Amino acid sequence: MNERQYENQKILLIDGHSILNRAFYGIPDLTNAEGLHTNAIYGFLNILFKVLEEEKPEYLTVAFDVHAPTFRHEMFEDYKGTRKPMAEELRQQVPVMKEVLQAMGIRIVEQAGLEADDLIGTLSKRGEKEGMNVVVLSGDRDLLQLATEKVKIRIPKTKQGRTEVEDYLAADVKEKYQVTPQEFIDVKALMGDSSDNIPGVPSIGEKTATKIIVEYGSIENAYSHVEELKPPRAAKALKEHYDMAQMSKALATINVDADFPYEFSEGKIGNLYTQEAYEYFQRLQFKNLLGRFDVESPANQIEDQFREITKEEEAEAVFEKAAGAPCVGIAFEKDTENVLPLFKDQAGLSGIGVAFGEDQIYNIRTSDTMTETYLLEKVTSLTESRAVISMFDVKAAMKQIQIRKPENTFDVHVAAYLLNPLKSAYETDDIAHEYLDLNIDEKLPAEKKTCYEAYTMFRAEKVLREKLREYEMEALFDEIEMPLVFTLSDMEKAGVRIAADQLKMYGSELGDKIEELEKEIYDLAQETFNINSPKQLGVVLFEHLELPHGKKTKTGYSTAADILEKLAPDYPIVSKILEYRQLAKLKSTYADGLANFISDDGRIHGTFNQTVTATGRISSTEPNLQNIPIRMELGRLIRKVFIPEEGYVFVDADYSQIELRILAHCSGDEALIHAYQEAQDIHRITASQVFHTPFEEVTDLQRRNAKAVNFGIVYGISSFGLSQDLSITRKEAGEYIDRYFETYPGVKAYLDGEVAFGKENGYVKTMFGRRRPIPELSSSNFMQRSFGERVAMNSPIQGAAADIMKIAMIRVGRALRSRGLKSRIVIQVHDELLIETKKEEVEIVKQILKEEMEHAADLRVPLIADMSQGSSWYEAK
Repeated sequence: MNERQYENQKILLIDGHSILNRAFYGIPDLTNAEGLHTNAIYGFLNILFKVLEEEKPEYLTVAFDVHAPTFRHEMFEDYKGTRKPMAEELRQQVPVMKEVLQAMGIRIVEQAGLEADDLIGTLSKRGEKEGMNVVVLSGDRDLLQLATEKVKIRIPKTKQGRTEVEDYLAADVKEKYQVTPQEFIDVKALMGDSSDNIPGVPSIGEKTATKIIVEYGSIENAYSHVEELKPPRAAKALKEHYDMAQMSKALATINVDADFPYEFSEGKIGNLYTQEAYEYFQRLQFKNLLGRFDVESPANQIEDQFREITKEEEAEAVFEKAAGAPCVGIAFEKDTENVLPLFKDQAGLSGIGVAFGEDQIYNIRTSDTMTETYLLEKVTSLTESRAVISMFDVKAAMKQIQIRKPENTFDVHVAAYLLNPLKSAYETDDIAHEYLDLNIDEKLPAEKKTCYEAYTMFRAEKVLREKLREYEMEALFDEIEMPLVFTLSDMEKAGVRIAADQLKMYGSELGDKIEELEKEIYDLAQETFNINSPKQLGVVLFEHLELPHGKKTKTGYSTAADILEKLAPDYPIVSKILEYRQLAKLKSTYADGLANFISDDGRIHGTFNQTVTATGRISSTEPNLQNIPIRMELGRLIRKVFIPEEGYVFVDADYSQIELRILAHCSGDEALIHAYQEAQDIHRITASQVFHTPFEEVTDLQRRNAKAVNFGIVYGISSFGLSQDLSITRKEAGEYIDRYFETYPGVKAYLDGEVAFGKENGYVKTMFGRRRPIPELSSSNFMQRSFGERVAMNSPIQGAAADIMKIAMIRVGRALRSRGLKSRIVIQVHDELLIETKKEEVEIVKQILKEEMEHAADLRVPLIADMSQGSSWYEAK
């Protein structure tokens, strides 16, 4: 090696496990199609790319610990085994991370008997001797001891959900910690660090340790002046535990002269974005990182079979052949080139993908003769054939085409959702990769992508159906989810009428009330401030007004709802602030927000989603009708603006206590079943049993508390959660829950059984076979496991309620159509159906609702649907 041949060149040294660990705990859990946890790898790569762009180094090396006893910990046998074990979800990502780095051509260094910080410490000193500028990236502040004028330590930290990086040269360490990098070791040795197995000296914390080292420079010098040390408590501790202090210093000191093979030339950065790395990123499903690569996805052999059709006679032949095929995959290619992203859904067609065999894959282009209308008519005709038509998002397709044989339609999106309801979103390329081992390159021309999408729809139909059969969800798909697609489509097309003038008036009234509240809040505070600013609000409440329970954080006092709700009964200003927040939310989200969704026909045509929630519940967007705050009267009033057409009324049907009834059925608890069979007041009965009070003497408060227990049990409520809900002690809440389970022992056995089933199988299921995977049950994190247990208790109940509501919707819709009625379903929210009902059809609609809703499932207890009607949703409810 030539003398100082790396002069003024820069090397980036990364503490591999430290950055992986930080990413793992800083990013929500992610898994790829193979079930591999990927959040730590994803976070590591994002931090890596950020620092590479900022530093632009010529050399890069990542150091990893070898999880075997290291030299430093072998010196002190008592401490080497006390490290917190690595979470299993993180452990499985470590070898994959190394494979990804190797695929990117990044030098990895690891050595048995040496920790990563010893490797980094040695390389940083070697690099400095070579005249290099060294950048060390680690989440471990121990490495601050390496800082010099040529060695910069960069420590990433998460602030308000974003990663920021703190930089430390030697002077920065001195400025922030009052000690030099070398003295930093002694501070760490005195105060100890349980996360890094450094015991420290009992009774000496960070402030005292810093003060001692600032004054004496080292542990050894402090010990030689131990009689002079202040405070006396610290002097006594150091005198008694000097051997521990020395041991801690040895543990805290990074080895900067370790012996391991390494040449700086090996760390030279080349092309990180290799073909091999690209394939890893695809496998890990890091789609938003693929744009960094200037490589093509490996061509799939099927591309040779793609055929572009531009002539009408050729198109006719393709559609004729397709009509005789067992299955046809259809994909629509939108002409989005000259359309703003906001209006992509409204773009016209530029082509249609059709696939019905391994060598029958076509892209049929629009032209002067083959117009968009022509192609859509041909696809509509195809739905009358004997072929199964497989598409992605059938409901969206029905905005363009009619489907003549719903029973011959397969929605790939819905099937994929059923198989993995935890995935936040599915795209065609996800399904191609996960189920067909097919990679669709993001950079392909649109016409090729459309062929791939059509082929994916064709192939996926068989694969997904087989998977549904294997998971025992084929009947759920065929009898509930697919028919529901058409029911929801009808509801979206129908929409619901809005009284725009009333909405405007409602918004104006809210605005007046908000202004009035503002003045009252300012009068009580005796100052004006921004009520919507948590920082300003915190200062006013907890400093100026000196209210209790102020919790100060780095960004100011917390003004979260749970804190303010505790103060509200005793402080009028707080109750007015809570009311102000509710009204402001109502105004922005509903009074002002709903107006944006009113179409030219005076109706809102919202979107009902069946592939979003993990439990199977339907959700709604544009607008979200399920979050209207109906517990407060002003919130309920928004329902007044939802009105029926002239000559119609609203009939509202709402399941009564459906989840508790399902709990009674699934648990088989005789006492609970008997109460429902006798049509008794379930909450009063529970109160009587739990509080040992005669039924006739149960107070309203006892009934309310029993109601909270009844519904809380369904959601796996803890004694802490119940104590918060009822404002009682945790001990009292625990006693309530214990008495509940004594009253209904079948419920306890059932819930415990669901948790046990979930732990053994990794999922729970509803009585209709809907699966809800629960990876949290095998988590190494206690909070995650506890969450998983609550999910295991609740999902079979909530999921079954969702299934029953879906069955009811399908049957109600069919009955309305089969009888030729003009009434139609317009809204579904949780356990409630709203029917826009022709006045002459009210009685028959009520009969249909009662029949279909109450007989949607055969339970051991009766299903009850409560009905009402009115000239607005408010009146009908």
